[in-house]
Amino acid sequence: HRPELGSLVAVTPGDPRSRQAAREAIAGVDEEAVRLRSAVKARDGFVTTFFVSPYSKYIARWCARRGLTPNQVTTASLVTALVAAACAATGTRGGFVAAGVLLIASFVLDCTDGQLARYSLQYSTLGAWLDATFDRAKEYAYYAGLALGAARGGDDVWALALGAMVLQTCRHVVDFSFNEANHDATANTSPTASLSDKLDGLGWTVWLRRMIVLPIGERWVMIAVLTAVTTPRITFVVLLIGCAFAACYTTAGRLLRSLTRRAERTDRAAGALADLADSGPLAEAVARGARRAVPSGTAPFAAAAGALLVVILAALLGASWITVAGAAGYAVLSGAAVARSLKGALDWLVPPFFRAAEYGVVLLLAADAEVNGALPAAFGLVAAVAYHHYDTVYRIRGNAGAPPHWLVRAALGHEGRTLVVAVLAALLTAEQFSVSLTALAVAVAALVLVESIRYWVSAHRAGAPAVHDEGEPA
Repeated sequence: HRPELGSLVAVTPGDPRSRQAAREAIAGVDEEAVRLRSAVKARDGFVTTFFVSPYSKYIARWCARRGLTPNQVTTASLVTALVAAACAATGTRGGFVAAGVLLIASFVLDCTDGQLARYSLQYSTLGAWLDATFDRAKEYAYYAGLALGAARGGDDVWALALGAMVLQTCRHVVDFSFNEANHDATANTSPTASLSDKLDGLGWTVWLRRMIVLPIGERWVMIAVLTAVTTPRITFVVLLIGCAFAACYTTAGRLLRSLTRRAERTDRAAGALADLADSGPLAEAVARGARRAVPSGTAPFAAAAGALLVVILAALLGASWITVAGAAGYAVLSGAAVARSLKGALDWLVPPFFRAAEYGVVLLLAADAEVNGALPAAFGLVAAVAYHHYDTVYRIRGNAGAPPHWLVRAALGHEGRTLVVAVLAALLTAEQFSVSLTALAVAVAALVLVESIRYWVSAHRAGAPAVHDEGEPA
């Protein structure tokens, strides 16, 4: 095996003349230029590649020469984004312009921290977790800031803000589930994948396809510009349209690959999908009882049926005991979906269906309450649960498995939380329901944050290998 060395030199000279030539070749290598090039990811988004990395790598070098660490730059990026959210929350045109500028500055720092880590070879488990987690926190905090700013101007866009977070999180779950399902699949070929490889030979199609999926760089620049020159409502509407199109494009491609490839999925992949499903005590009890009765290959259909059942009832009837019955039916169908090992061609769709159902029910029932505070409380609850789901992904990528079983059970699982929210909506007044959502959000956030921080700090101290979030290019 001969590795790709790029501009580096590796030879085994056999005589004095070749040794001299090797010395001259080695002396001619610009090590600093090599370090700068290696600091930039080989595969990245269009905006990052052409508008950020050409100068952010020099910022990374500047930071390295002054002893700054990647974690410090990551924290600076988070603080900058939170200040941007605070500016957006003022609801003034000046605040919106400042928010847009600061959001782009936060993204530049977000690119810089990874480049600094590669430039100075400072990798850590804690740093990888902070980088991945803070990316989500920054974007969703900015959504909340925009919603607060719009409210100051008399426009309630909390439903749009929550919808944007739900859509973006579900997009990520689709990415994570598909990648984990095919992480170590054998005979991993399909005509669709072959076509994609051929298109990679046409340079312009590569950049077009990377831009269509609206990765974080393109998305944040779009949000920043729209914030500065339009209104929060227009910003969220355009964001929802763009993300919906990107979700349809990527999901359609993955469906085609899954249906046309001949691959045998492993026990590890099935276990990862089961962990991503986040099944609680109710679904587990149903799964144990229905394991022999459920036909193989029905997992995605059972998950889709349950999700459609509870979401449609919540949309049509709102807070009612019929919706509660639908949530109970969703719990039963969720258990049936995970009763067998998730090794089917489309079984990677099970976790995304569960996420869409849970988040969608919270959004719909909070909107149905029609009282101040219900949608912001729902935003907080979905953010807390989404953090739990992202944390599960990063643990799986680090080969640590899912969060401990007691945590999943204590958090009730996706079906348990959906049922609890439906019962609270039917049982309480609108004002009481808003308060209960807030209490549930605080309880879930406290539970998952304490355990997550404990795990990642202990993993860092134990010297666990760093696993970087490469699921979404910058």
